[in-house]
Amino acid sequence: MKTPKFNLAFEANHGVAVPCHPHLPIRCLTANNAGPFTFHGTNSYLIGEKNLTIIDPGPDDDAHLAALIKAIGTAKLETILVTHTHIDHSPLAAKLKALTGAEVAGCGPHFNFRALSAGETNFLDASGDKDYLPDRQLYDGDGVATELGPLTAVATPGHTANHLCFALDNHGVLFSGDHVMGWSTSIVAPPDGAMAPYMASLDRLIARKDTLYLPGHGGAIETPNRFVRGLRSHRRMRANAIADLLSDKGVLIPDLVLALYTGLDPRLRGAAALSVFAHLEELVATGAARTDSAATLNSTYFAA
Repeated sequence: MKTPKFNLAFEANHGVAVPCHPHLPIRCLTANNAGPFTFHGTNSYLIGEKNLTIIDPGPDDDAHLAALIKAIGTAKLETILVTHTHIDHSPLAAKLKALTGAEVAGCGPHFNFRALSAGETNFLDASGDKDYLPDRQLYDGDGVATELGPLTAVATPGHTANHLCFALDNHGVLFSGDHVMGWSTSIVAPPDGAMAPYMASLDRLIARKDTLYLPGHGGAIETPNRFVRGLRSHRRMRANAIADLLSDKGVLIPDLVLALYTGLDPRLRGAAALSVFAHLEELVATGAARTDSAATLNSTYFAA
């Protein structure tokens, strides 16, 4: 199985809601928060025509809020859905609710997969939206009525502990949040994220029959099953490569990053280190690697 072919051709129309499905009234409005982790910005999706549902209102940005209100127009916004609580996805929910009266539903409040080890720092702590509180927390299999039919929550922990995708099962469309994106792999960074649940969530999506993914960043994924299989293969190969670099002498994560990621943008070294850490955390848990202390970003790792 080959690794996935990422698509960097997505063109963001900041401030303008554009159709993103060939037949259904689904529009994408991309926030102007481009960056190394957000690509061209966070995608907010507007579903329906007269009675709207919005998925991921986006960051706390007044310009994006104004663009959402303009895109809503004279329609009624019924529900604001949130896939997960990173600050580029959920913070605008409260302001949008105040202006429209719509219900906020979706993932639960932000939490980590595990407590910090002694001396450990959560480098993604500032990326978590600690203020988010939904009117209705959705669990796996819960449904929300939309103009296009039921939208079902699909629990996909890994990128965050509370990550949900949302499926328009009657139409084969999955709003995949940050769990699966066409432009890049998703960051999985302990303790905010965890690799074993992430891989299990990929397996769960592979078992589904969706025909189109609309992700939290970047463009649509038109062959989702093949693409997710490629992601799974990519992650497995990365874990194997990390295990092969371990020795009895021990190795640090920065050294593994240099060996694994040739030509990496220096801005992404921190993210790469966190991804390697997520794999090592899983390798230690399964006995495929060992460390002389708790598994942390600064630990020394040895061959099993």
